[in-house]
Amino acid sequence: MGWKKEIKTLLWIGAVFIGVYFLPLESKHFATALAATLDLAKWYAREHVILCLLPAFFIAGVISVFVSQGAVMKYFGAKAKKWLAYTIASLSGTILAVCSCTILPLFSSIHKRGAGLGPAIAFLYSGPAINILAIILTARILGFEMGLARIIGAVVFAIVIGSAMSLIYRKEEKTKREEQINFPDVEEKRPMWKTAFHFFVLVLILVFANWGKPAEGVSSGSWYWLWANKWLITGGFALLLSFSLIYILKLQWMQVLILILLTITSGFLFTSPLIPVLVAMAGLSIITLLDKNDVDNREWTLASWGFAKQIMPLLAVGVLIAGFLLGSTHDDTAIAGIIPNDWIATLVGGNSVFSNLFASIIGAFMYFATLTEVPILQGLISAGMGKGPALALLLAGPSLSLPNMLVIRGVLGTQKTIVYVVLVVIMATISGLIFGAI
Repeated sequence: MGWKKEIKTLLWIGAVFIGVYFLPLESKHFATALAATLDLAKWYAREHVILCLLPAFFIAGVISVFVSQGAVMKYFGAKAKKWLAYTIASLSGTILAVCSCTILPLFSSIHKRGAGLGPAIAFLYSGPAINILAIILTARILGFEMGLARIIGAVVFAIVIGSAMSLIYRKEEKTKREEQINFPDVEEKRPMWKTAFHFFVLVLILVFANWGKPAEGVSSGSWYWLWANKWLITGGFALLLSFSLIYILKLQWMQVLILILLTITSGFLFTSPLIPVLVAMAGLSIITLLDKNDVDNREWTLASWGFAKQIMPLLAVGVLIAGFLLGSTHDDTAIAGIIPNDWIATLVGGNSVFSNLFASIIGAFMYFATLTEVPILQGLISAGMGKGPALALLLAGPSLSLPNMLVIRGVLGTQKTIVYVVLVVIMATISGLIFGAI
């Protein structure tokens, strides 16, 4: 056994050495792919981690600590009515408006609390797929038919894929159901409406802090007004969170007041909104960790930190690999990865089985930030992409990515992750073929 371990170590050292020794630094294509890797990683760190992931970790911590296991099982577990569980799970994206990576802490949290595999998978898929902002943007830029097909496909996907996963692993699910049937009804520590208030205030902060800019040329209307005033709205919900911290979590009002003043002051001192957000989250972490009135407050932050430790390293590795292979596409930036973009555009023309399958696979592995898939698709369609493959990419892309897969594997295991990804790719391919033929 010892020799096998040493040989394995030697092989890894040899592989790394050979890889570094033969690095094609003189190749412009390799240099561009490397630049795309660093560009995507830099953009992800600046635009996604602080405003998306960190709040999502705190929301996941709320589910993990403040929402009882019995409450999760009531809506997603064995005791829940299937139609209710799948309805709530499949429509969750209209509220959350998150991307494939931000949904992960929330999915991990409800899965650990006893949610059935089917509803949990439906929740995992629907969170990014039924983002109402993305649906509206799709309809406005790519056409009403594409927007309608996307929302119908996403809801159907969530239910079908969740049901399929539950059926495939029915023996495991049966064992889980039998265990949950005898699970006692545990009385909530506080009224459910208080926990719900605290949870949804955090969700609304997440939603409005990441409210995307309307399509180019739109300078009026409610969507533009919400974007133009998103930090004012976010600040209003932050005040509601302060109320929740004092009234519901019973934190010391003086400490919360000091945190409010520090956050507001940092907002005036720095032009970047990231600084006050960081100040607020750091201060909240300190206050809850030092709180001695209720152990759950401390556990909230520790649980959030636990999700961060589990998810962040895998996401970082995934973003780097995705950037190197498929390039960096965000905002007005488009840097090719080691796989040339024109190859992709050429391979997704028409409405063949191959073009739809290829679009589904590329969409599944490529990382799309919230709303960025629409302008990317717009460019691919103008380069000759068929409408069937376009829908296939839309249905596979936002809900999956290489970083996302690595984290799901850590929660569900390799086999279930592969089955989930294959189901998404097959469903997207079939949907693309049907839509392309209409």
